[in-house]
Amino acid sequence: MENRIKKRNNNKALTPESKFQSDFSICSKKKDFAGAISLFDSAVSQNLKLNLHHLNCFLYICSNSIEGTGEMAIEKGFKIFNHMISSKINPNEATITAISRLAAAKDDADLSFELVKSLVKYNEKPRLRTYDPALFCYVKKTDAEKAYLVEKEVLSMGLSLEEPEIAALLKVSVEVGNEEKVYEYLHKLRMGVRCVSESTAEIIESWFNGEIGAKVGGLENWDVGQVKDVILRNGGGWHGIGWIGSGKWMVQRTTVGSDGHCCACKEQLACVDIGGEETEKFSQSLVALAIEREKRSNFTQFQNWLDQHHDFEAIVDGANIGLYQQNFAEGGFSVSQLEAVVNELYNRSRKWPLVILHDKRIRALLANPSNRGLLEEWIERGFLYGTPVGSNDDWYWLYASVKLKCMLVTNDEMRDHIFELLGRSFFPRWKERHQVHYTFAKGKLKLQMPPSYSLVIQESERGTWHAPLAGEYNDESLRTWLCITRPEASDAEPSETNGIHDQDSNSSTKAQVGITGKRKERSPSPIR
Repeated sequence: MENRIKKRNNNKALTPESKFQSDFSICSKKKDFAGAISLFDSAVSQNLKLNLHHLNCFLYICSNSIEGTGEMAIEKGFKIFNHMISSKINPNEATITAISRLAAAKDDADLSFELVKSLVKYNEKPRLRTYDPALFCYVKKTDAEKAYLVEKEVLSMGLSLEEPEIAALLKVSVEVGNEEKVYEYLHKLRMGVRCVSESTAEIIESWFNGEIGAKVGGLENWDVGQVKDVILRNGGGWHGIGWIGSGKWMVQRTTVGSDGHCCACKEQLACVDIGGEETEKFSQSLVALAIEREKRSNFTQFQNWLDQHHDFEAIVDGANIGLYQQNFAEGGFSVSQLEAVVNELYNRSRKWPLVILHDKRIRALLANPSNRGLLEEWIERGFLYGTPVGSNDDWYWLYASVKLKCMLVTNDEMRDHIFELLGRSFFPRWKERHQVHYTFAKGKLKLQMPPSYSLVIQESERGTWHAPLAGEYNDESLRTWLCITRPEASDAEPSETNGIHDQDSNSSTKAQVGITGKRKERSPSPIR
């Protein structure tokens, strides 16, 4: 009896607003469509004040209930949206994304796109997901021209396409037979995706196996030398000048050997670097960031010094190597490890590498008689540079390796915030091509050179294409690749310069540590 009285009193205490909040919490957690609509209608009938969060949650539930409820979710979703507008509640990006999905669900791609563009008047910035409903709806309707307009809008907002969007644009381009756009999106996949999903691979195969794909060409009498030059300027692995050759394509699924040769067509895949123009941009962005953050030091002095001492083929992150595996009792800075790396690099190329170390660290090492002779020799030979007090030596060894287009020996994976400032465009590709890892197994040095080929879509000077499929592999020789060739390309002799390998012919990259060169003495590096 007492419990029933208590329960009755609790119900009396529960106001319409508090009951709504309680039911809303349960409904949003369960993503209950029927409950959400009932709750919305009840709130409106009671003139309860609904805020942006409430309405966005209802819209989200509607947009995620389309498959199960069909037109009901679309109808109720637009009712909620219209209530929001009539209540003078400004929508945000989440609102428009949800309602745009509902518009696309009823195949109204134009409305979906217009809704996204309306965000401007609310001073809201769209995200890539905001454009997806309109884009995918246009692709579904095979309206290629309007799909391209969505892409144009996306790019104008400073957003970047990802694999689902590029694959959709490639798909509609294949379906309408737009060979120029197919070529463009294959290159966008190469630049932004690298390894493609199975669904994207099937779209690529459909193009090359189709009748229109077999007819593309027009560069039958291409200038081989010119194509080679373009490939070298681009950093290897692509030329971008158009479809080469003619005739039906042969599409195979195959693997690539550890030496970088395709097991189907025997072509050597390239170890792709960033191009000359990209390298210069990368270098300049590094300089700007370094000068901004190295206010206590004179980074410009290092730039000037490097302009006078530029014949290095490898840069060594001295601190990373000297402190490697030294986190034990009596561990410190291992000069012997650093010496082993320096000597190994010299033995490979007959050129001394540039060693970057903090000036404070150098002075401390010079104070130890057992190290003094070796370090003084390095200073005399001119390949030890001391970075000033208060500086971050990361900027120095990274800038030197980019500016001089050579190898960087470090196990630093460069994931710190300063590297994030460099963006995702150049940096991963540059690292793959230039970073040399190392180990000291039982005290014995082993350098892990960059791979003999890059895991990225490649277009060769003979017009062939190779595309790696996504997946995690302990052994890269097991990865599936698409090999796409034409008869004349398959029969041709492998090119000597197609593929940037150990003996690198790419003018944008100095030797992959191992090219013999004449030893050159240098003036001493500044030690402060």
